[in-house]
Amino acid sequence: MSSASDLTARARIRDAALARFGTDGIAGTSVRAVAADAGVSPGLVLHHFGSKDGLRQACDDHVLDSIRAGGEEEADALGEVLRAATPVRRYLARAFLDGSSGASALFTEIVDRTEAWLADGEREGWVRPSTDSRARAVVYVSWLLAPLVLGDHVGRLLGGDPAETRTAVRGAKAGLEMLTDGLFADDRWLSTYTAIDEKGRSK
Repeated sequence: MSSASDLTARARIRDAALARFGTDGIAGTSVRAVAADAGVSPGLVLHHFGSKDGLRQACDDHVLDSIRAGGEEEADALGEVLRAATPVRRYLARAFLDGSSGASALFTEIVDRTEAWLADGEREGWVRPSTDSRARAVVYVSWLLAPLVLGDHVGRLLGGDPAETRTAVRGAKAGLEMLTDGLFADDRWLSTYTAIDEKGRSK
């Protein structure tokens, strides 16, 4: 989870918190538990981070920095999330459920960058045009992150933890297959929802 050069006490504590928060959530995690996982005293945790909220903020910042650094080359922030280490994906899943401010910022950033990435794809010809590019980006990101948030249910049916690479990739491939090749053989459902949308706008 950390490189050899990053194995300072602060980094060990942060990584232990990342794993513990991802498993038990913010509310279910104590400073004492994180300290035990990191092999340090609770006092040292507080010395470095001030409080459990400060520790959570450090985890949020670390995850944000990791995704930003990994996604700059191809602007595919969502792809970087799916390629991230298992503890990061598990932390994100729990943070999305718990309402972490960092997770909220990350989701918005992923959507922003995905919208720009898809717009580039339109210009380059490998993405079809959309009548609502913002909604497309939000739904695209939501679809591919949903297995993380619905972890227990998805894992039960796919036979593996969605935070683990193999299951995460399996879910992503299924979604991308539908997006690439299509799912429905005609436009009946699109027509149905278009009619509902138009009816709602006319009220």
